[in-house]
Amino acid sequence: MTGHAGAPGSRRRRAGTAGLLGLAGAIMLGVWGIVSRDRSEARLTTWTEAQAIPDVRVVRPAPLQGGREFVLPGTVQAFYEAPIYARVSGYVASWRADIGARVHRGDVLAVIDAPELDQQLNHARAALASAQSDEKLASLTARRWRALLASKSVAEQTVDEKVAAADAKQDVVRAAQAEVDQLAALARFKIITAPFDGVVTARNTDVGALIDAGSGRGLQLFRVADLHEMRVYVPVPQSQSAAIPIGASASLTVSQYPDQTFAAKVATTANAVNEQSRTVLFELLAPNPRGQLLPGTYAQVHFKLAPEPGRLDIPASAVIFQEDGTELALLRPDGTVTLQRVVLGRNDGTSVEVVSGLAAQDAVIDSPPDSLVTGDRVNVAARRGGQDRVAVETPRSP
Repeated sequence: MTGHAGAPGSRRRRAGTAGLLGLAGAIMLGVWGIVSRDRSEARLTTWTEAQAIPDVRVVRPAPLQGGREFVLPGTVQAFYEAPIYARVSGYVASWRADIGARVHRGDVLAVIDAPELDQQLNHARAALASAQSDEKLASLTARRWRALLASKSVAEQTVDEKVAAADAKQDVVRAAQAEVDQLAALARFKIITAPFDGVVTARNTDVGALIDAGSGRGLQLFRVADLHEMRVYVPVPQSQSAAIPIGASASLTVSQYPDQTFAAKVATTANAVNEQSRTVLFELLAPNPRGQLLPGTYAQVHFKLAPEPGRLDIPASAVIFQEDGTELALLRPDGTVTLQRVVLGRNDGTSVEVVSGLAAQDAVIDSPPDSLVTGDRVNVAARRGGQDRVAVETPRSP
């Protein structure tokens, strides 16, 4: 009986010990879970923060070496170009020059038959002849009456009237002569001539065509252009206009002669900025001895300019355009970024000239992310092929 009495107590002690061990295991398991979760959260936080730092590549500003070239579109026009209109009404009797014909000053382009004008001129000449006859008779009468006045045989008042009548007839003659001169000058316009040496670029009439000079429709009969030298008009952006002096050399390329260049020189400028395009119109002169440049041609104008000391060159993709100006993202030695306000010069679309705000030793971030602000930390990516370029990495999944 005594041995059996101790068995239940022993079992209770073993059960209590097992419960304590289970509780301790549960506590340790809970603590391990908390610690494991904290470690996972810490690793995730570290990974997220690391992925939030972009990898970038930097470029170093380069001093401008040699001449700087930029290309702008231009329009080629003739040195002189004149539309030819008729000054008299009638019919085209003949034309002497077709399109492409080379003409000299005074060469006949066309002849107009104007019978109405011819009749007006004949009538005016007849009126002049009649007025001259009347004036001659009046002058002769006045001289005779002056002779009679010396003998006191006529009244002085009558003599004065005869002299005044003769003077009036002279005025009529002068008026008739002016009418004849006017119609004769107009009749000379029946022959249409070239105003200068050049090429006929348009002919808009033919034999028998009715010309109504007084209709106001302004029919253009011919167009003549002087092509010995061409004018080239180039709208230059306001920011680049001050860098092109009068007399600067340039070269032209046109699509119909892709392997040739044509020399040109800046002749003048409009000295005004167009309010719509913010450009300054430049006029260049280009010799055209072979007549290859044609009026209306679209040309690419290449300007070669000398660099200005102290100015640096960077890729155009590095520039940040803000509402209040332009900035560059510079990399500090501690791996953070500062946004630096700069003043830009010429921009050819690929590279940009920096006038101020940048030093040669600065490290410029190319194509910076839009969200980049001063104080952000970045990682500098490795170079590829010796040239720094931006490489903003996409975050990878954990």
